[in-house]
Parts: sequence; structure tokens; C-alpha cells
Amino acid sequence: MSNNDLKKLTFEKAMKELEELVDSLDKGDVSLDEAMAAFDRGSQLKDYCEKKLQEAKMKVDTIKASDNIDTIPEKLSPFKPD
Repeated sequence: MSNNDLKKLTFEKAMKELEELVDSLDKGDVSLDEAMAAFDRGSQLKDYCEKKLQEAKMKVDTIKASDNIDTIPEKLSPFKPD
């Protein structure tokens, strides 16, 4: 699967595929070539899932910030170089 194919996956489907890859590697039911391909795919899936989680966290932080618009200036302080 290419990176474009990854973008079509939901977070849940990507996690399920990653779990299946890990299970197959744990069982040792794959050849060395298959294990290397699974590792590469797993790395792509991990990166994709981390990106999706970061995006979700940023959205939650934005929502929290907009809900607390009156308190934002109190949380921020001017930059003071050492």
C-alpha cells in the first residue's frame, strides 16, 4: 500500500492492521522477507496513527482554548530571553 492508500484508512482500521502485523510477527509465522515487509508497513502505520492522534489532540486543544477564551491571556506569558 502506498502513502495515498494510508490516507484512505481510518485510525481504527490502521490500528487493527498494525495489531495484526504485530501478532503475525510475534507468532513467527512469516518468512524473513515477509517480516521485513511487515516491519516496513508497520512503521508506516505507526507514523500514520501517531499523526492522526496528534491532529486529534490539536483539535481538542483548540476547542478547549476557544471554550476558555477569557483565560488564555493568563496562561500565556511574554517571551523573555535569558
